[in-house]
Amino acid sequence: MAKRKAKATNKPRGKATGRKSEGGLFHFPGWRVAWRITVIAIIVGLLAWQWPNITSWAASIRDETLRLFGWGLLLLIIALVSLSVALWLRKSTPLTVRFRQWWGGIAFTMVIWGIMAYFGLGGSIGQYLIGFPESSFIGIPRIIGLILAGITLVAPGVFARAGRKASSWLHSQFQRRPTPQPTIQQIPIPPPITITPAPQPEPTPPPTTTTPLPLPVSTERQTITTPPAPTPTQEELRQVAQEVWRKYGESPSLVTDNGWRLPPIDILDRAQEIEFGQADNIQRARLIEEALASYGVEAKVVQINAGPTVTQFGVEPGWDRKMKEIRERDKDGNITIRLEEVAKTRVKVDRITSLANDLTLALAAPSIRIEAPVPGKPVVGIEVPNTTLGMVNLRGVIETSAFQKLVPKSRLALALGKGAGGEAVVADLTRMPHLLIAGATGSGKTVCLNSTICCLLLHNSPNSVRFIMVDPKRVELTPFNSIPHLAVPVIVDTNKALVTLRGLNQEIDKRYQKLAASGARNIETYNRSKAGDEKLPYLILVIDELADLMMAGFDEVEHILCRLAQLARATGIHLIVATQRPSVDVVTGLIKANFPTRISFAVTSQVDSRTILDIGGAEKLLGRGDMLYMPTEAAKPKRLQGSYVSDAETERLVYFWGSQVKEETPSLRIEGLTLPSATGARGAFPQDPLLDTARQLLSEHKHISTSFLQRKLRIGYPRAARIMEQLEEEREE
Repeated sequence: MAKRKAKATNKPRGKATGRKSEGGLFHFPGWRVAWRITVIAIIVGLLAWQWPNITSWAASIRDETLRLFGWGLLLLIIALVSLSVALWLRKSTPLTVRFRQWWGGIAFTMVIWGIMAYFGLGGSIGQYLIGFPESSFIGIPRIIGLILAGITLVAPGVFARAGRKASSWLHSQFQRRPTPQPTIQQIPIPPPITITPAPQPEPTPPPTTTTPLPLPVSTERQTITTPPAPTPTQEELRQVAQEVWRKYGESPSLVTDNGWRLPPIDILDRAQEIEFGQADNIQRARLIEEALASYGVEAKVVQINAGPTVTQFGVEPGWDRKMKEIRERDKDGNITIRLEEVAKTRVKVDRITSLANDLTLALAAPSIRIEAPVPGKPVVGIEVPNTTLGMVNLRGVIETSAFQKLVPKSRLALALGKGAGGEAVVADLTRMPHLLIAGATGSGKTVCLNSTICCLLLHNSPNSVRFIMVDPKRVELTPFNSIPHLAVPVIVDTNKALVTLRGLNQEIDKRYQKLAASGARNIETYNRSKAGDEKLPYLILVIDELADLMMAGFDEVEHILCRLAQLARATGIHLIVATQRPSVDVVTGLIKANFPTRISFAVTSQVDSRTILDIGGAEKLLGRGDMLYMPTEAAKPKRLQGSYVSDAETERLVYFWGSQVKEETPSLRIEGLTLPSATGARGAFPQDPLLDTARQLLSEHKHISTSFLQRKLRIGYPRAARIMEQLEEEREE
C-alpha cells in the first residue's frame, strides 16, 4: 500500500517537471513586466531627448490659444461641462426640446465674452465681438442686441409684455399733449313753460362756428374724456334757444306735415366714432381656443364681430375623434404602433356653454355671455366686454340704411341701438305692438324711453302721433310738457293716472265704434278713406314706473293694462311700460302674456331676468345702455347697446316743437277722447253706495285716509281711493 501511494504521488510530479522544462524561456513569468518597462524607458528617453522642442511647441500652442480665446476659454469649458451634465441627466430627452434656451445661453455667453474683451481678457474672439479697437463704442449696440436676443429666446412672453407696456406708455405720453382744437360748446335748451306772442327781434347774423377737427384715431384702445362744460346762465340758455329756432325752425327746406315743420336731423349731435384695431381681438380669440383645448374641447374661432360694448367671437365646434391602436411589424421585425381614426362626432354645444366661468377666468373679463347657437349661423357666440365701452348716438342709428328703409313703411319706426356686431337694430312699434322695459336702477331705462320718444318726435307731427305720459317720479318725462303732441299734460299723480287709464279704456270702445261704422278693420284702413282732421292719430301711452301704479291699484291697473294690450292694437293705441322692479307682483303673468316684445337692462339676479325674459342672461349685462331685446318673432333675445340721447338734444327738440305753438293755434285734443281728471271723477262715475257711510266716518273722525276706509268699510284699495276722491271733491266744493 505504501509503494502504491508513492507511485501515485511521484507520477504527477514527474509529468509536471517535464512540462516545465518543455516551456523554456517563452513561459517566463516576468517577461511581460520587462517588456512594459522597456517600452516606458524608450518613451521617457524620447521625451528627454525632444523635451526642449516639446516645451517650446506647448508654449506656442498655449500662447496662441490664450491669444485667440482669452479668458473666454473658461466659459467654453463651463459650457461644455454643463452640456455634458445635461445630456447625462436627460439621456432620453433630445437636445431640441430646449432649443431656444440653449441659443439664449449662447447669446448670454457671448455677452460676457464681449464685456471681458473691454478689459483685455476676451482674446481675438472678444475683440471681434466688440470691434477694433477696444476703446471704440461700436460693440455697445452689439452687446445690447445680444442681451435682447437672449431675453427673447429664454423668456419670449416677458419680453412681449414689456414691449406692449413700453409702447402703451409712449402712446400715452404723446396723447397727454394733444394739439388744441376748436370746439363748439353745446348748451342745453330749457323747455318753455308758456309761450306768448312777442315782437320778433331784428335779425342778427348767426355766430360763426368752426367745425371741430377730427380726433386722431389710433389702433390701440383708448379712453377719450371730455372736460365738463361750464354751467350756462339763464340768459345764455334763452339766447341759444333763439339761435336754434332761427337756424332750424325758419329754414325753408324743412319737411312739413299738415302745416307742422318737422325737425331736421341736424338738431341731434353727431357722435365721434372710434375705430379700434384687431390686435387685441386676435389675441383674445387665441386665448379662447387655448382655454377650450386645455379642457379637451376642440374648437376654432371663425368670426370676430366687434361691437360698441361687447365683441362677439364666433366659435365653430370641432370633432370628438375615436382612435384605434394598430400594431404592425416592419421588415426588421420591430413592432410599431399606428393610430387610426375609427369615428368622429361633433363636439356638443353643452360642453362649450358649461365652460363659461373657465373662459371668464382665462380672458380676465368681468363677465361673458354665451349664445349657443347664434341664430342663423353655425357657430357659438361668446360675447366678451370691450376694454373701452363705446356710445351709440341716436343720430348714428337714424342715419343708417336699415332705419331709412323702415321710415317710409311705418310712422312708428324706432331706432333701438346697435347689436354686438355693430349692426343697427330698428323696430316697428305697430308690429310689437306693445313694449315692456325692465331693469335695475341706473341701467338705462329712462334713456331708452327718451330716445324712443325723440325718435317719434323727429318724424311725426301732432296730427299723426299723440302721447299720454305717466311719470310718478315727476322728473323724468316732465321736460316733454311743452310739446304739442301731448293729449293731456304729463301726469305725475297716481290717482289721476288711474282715472286716465279708465278714460283710455273708454276711448278704445269709441274708436272701435268708428271702425265698425266705416267698415275698416284697423286704423290704417280707416285713415286711407279719411282726410285732414278726420284721420285718427296714433295714441301712445308711456308709463315710466309701473310699480307705483300697481301699488295704487293692483287689480284695476292689471285689468286695464291687459284690456288695452289685447284690444288697442287695431285702434292705433300702443303701450310702452317701464319698471325698475321686475318681480312677479309687478310684472304678472297676465301682463307678460300681453306684452310679447320686451327689453331687459341689467338686473341684479337671474330670477329677475327670468321674470322679464323667461330666460337668464340679463344679470350678466354691463349696464349703461347694455340690454337684451326680445322681439315678438324671435326665440332668443338679442344683445344691443341702446341709443343715447343727451339732455341738451332733448331740450333742443322740445323747444323746436314748442316754438310752433301759438295762442291762435286751435286745441289739439283728440276728437272724441275724454280723459276725466280727478276733479271730474264724480261726474264721470256714479256715486258709490258706501259714500254716505264714508261721510259719517268723516264726521266722526276729523282725518281719514284710504287705508282707514279699507279697514272700516272692508273694501279694496281702488274702491276706497275712489270714495276718498269724491270726499275730497265735496270738501273743496
